[in-house]
Amino acid sequence: MKKLVLAFVAGLFAFGAFSQNIQLHYDMGKNRNYLTSTVEMFRPDKTGNTFFFIDFDYGGNDVNYAPSLSYFEIARSFKLGKSPFSWQIEYNGGLFQSYNKTAKSFASQPISNAWLTGVDYSWNAPDFSRGISLKALYKNIANTPDNSPNNFQLTAVWYLNFAKGKMRFNGFADFWKETHTVSNDGFQRNFQSKKYIFLAEPQLWYNFTPKFAAGSEIEISNNFAGNAGFMINPCASLKYTF
Repeated sequence: MKKLVLAFVAGLFAFGAFSQNIQLHYDMGKNRNYLTSTVEMFRPDKTGNTFFFIDFDYGGNDVNYAPSLSYFEIARSFKLGKSPFSWQIEYNGGLFQSYNKTAKSFASQPISNAWLTGVDYSWNAPDFSRGISLKALYKNIANTPDNSPNNFQLTAVWYLNFAKGKMRFNGFADFWKETHTVSNDGFQRNFQSKKYIFLAEPQLWYNFTPKFAAGSEIEISNNFAGNAGFMINPCASLKYTF
């Protein structure tokens, strides 16, 4: 599961009025060693902008015959006059698959539908060399264990271009409320109920050309995707911008 990826749509202005890219990440975290592909698109217009991304994991959770995870996010922001604020609506959801070696069976689990809405504040340098976006969102999550759909999410997203445009540091950090169950032994004996999740994914890129970049992403999380406590999972990454 990723990405709540790089949803910093304002930062994508640095690539032009329209931006679409595909990324490939090799996850080098403990007991992970799988690939994730990401397709992102950002398109501005007179009233705001639209952003989406699609993630697929390949080879995770001992699933080798199909993607072990499929995840989708789409967000639409509407300008609030000429102010730096906008109103955002968003949807995310997906499907998670795993393989039980003992039972020799596959299992699928949904990533529950979530609808978000709230306020976004964005700031960009005049030359779009750096910027930050802060979001405060109401988050309605379906099928939570405690039947509490009303939650919230706080998001910070940033970008920084330096070294004459050859280097780019960008990423996001999310903190949200969602009752969920985590484990420190793969749900064998340990089950813990948690109410909050933290996820951050900073990326560092070297731009070989205006279209091709290589770098690294680090997933930093707490009580995320069924894993109890903090985890740090580095990735080796490639990106092609269309």
